[in-house]
Amino acid sequence: MYVAGIDIGSATSKSVIMKEDEIVAAYITETGPESQESAEAAMAGSLKESGLSLDDLEYIVATGYGRINVPFAGDIITEIACHARGVNFFFPKARTILDMGGQDCKAIRIDEEGNHVAFAMNDKCAAGTGRFLEIMAQLLRIPLSEIGPLSLEATEDIKISSMCAVFAKSEAARHLRQGVPKANILGGLHAAIADRVYALIKRVGIEPDFVISGGIAKNIGVVKRVEARMGIPANISPEPQIVGAVGAALFARARALEAGDDLSLKEKRAAAYDPDKQWAYEKIFNDRQDA
Repeated sequence: MYVAGIDIGSATSKSVIMKEDEIVAAYITETGPESQESAEAAMAGSLKESGLSLDDLEYIVATGYGRINVPFAGDIITEIACHARGVNFFFPKARTILDMGGQDCKAIRIDEEGNHVAFAMNDKCAAGTGRFLEIMAQLLRIPLSEIGPLSLEATEDIKISSMCAVFAKSEAARHLRQGVPKANILGGLHAAIADRVYALIKRVGIEPDFVISGGIAKNIGVVKRVEARMGIPANISPEPQIVGAVGAALFARARALEAGDDLSLKEKRAAAYDPDKQWAYEKIFNDRQDA
């Protein structure tokens, strides 16, 4: 039985196809201005990678900011629940999660079955998010992929007094004009992020094992400073950006198994595949796969 999970985030859209406990295909693409188009592109990518068609999928669950705009999904589930379930899949002993995405940070505490029992979120400003780091990378004219390693070369972490993206950018620009090395500026910015997310994690309670998910988990500078601040190592999956989509796929499998002879669930799934629109979805996916 093939199922899929799709996570439409603020910066990237991810899709995962699973069969039993195996990830068959995964695909990541940028989220554009239209969530539905981003969902179609992500789904088309994993279908092409797997060699499957939309009809081969028993059930699809959508999550993330754009989850309500995935017309081919049979159900939608919050990103908190999906990240909890996805982390449990990769790390069954995990109890504390820091998910650092494009426009928010989430601290989640989970139980042994991957159910979330507490969470806290920073979604009021860009501080500590992927967007915050993008702004700083642009200011310093350094590729985003290089700022983490460069921050570890700092001889001194320059104190950044404000974590507001606007004010922090002004502070960083002032330090740059004063001739402060870029590595030291980045060291201060990364240290400030670690302090901020540590405060967020403390709100839900710290319990090993600890996992970092999301795109910022690929930033070694943030990871090392968060680990030092918390005093425990972080577990990171081979591709930390697909954790939410994996969780959604696991929920999809559960939904498919629950359906059985349950007519209401079958009708719900069938409704996601509106016959009047299905031909259009298939054409979109086929066109994208052929591109």
